[in-house]
Amino acid sequence: MRTNLAYSAYSQNNVSIESPEKLIKMLYEGALKFTAQAKRAIELNDVEKKVYWINRTTAIFSELLNSLNYDGGEIAHYLSGLYTYQIKLLSEANMKNDTKKLDEVLNVTKVLLQTWNEETKVELD
Repeated sequence: MRTNLAYSAYSQNNVSIESPEKLIKMLYEGALKFTAQAKRAIELNDVEKKVYWINRTTAIFSELLNSLNYDGGEIAHYLSGLYTYQIKLLSEANMKNDTKKLDEVLNVTKVLLQTWNEETKVELD
């Protein structure tokens, strides 16, 4: 059930996924989208929407964390720490209305998406 949480949070209208690579790409894109919306909500002083978007982004990073394959080598351990740190930043941004923390999440997630696209050669839609 937890696996479906982040997927549902992002792909409300998508019924099927072509590949696991495509799913990871969608999760990174969702994290970018939701983090940007959380930042906008903070700027508008909309507490309800801020919490909503931060929770959705946190769900995505939790799903990414839960999907790691530790048999694949050191990269999974590195990503585990990175995803956990993003969740921490999201929590701090939520508590302190700190858009700089969200900017850090955005920057890291952009690099993750770019690297993922390069490594998996997933075509950009």
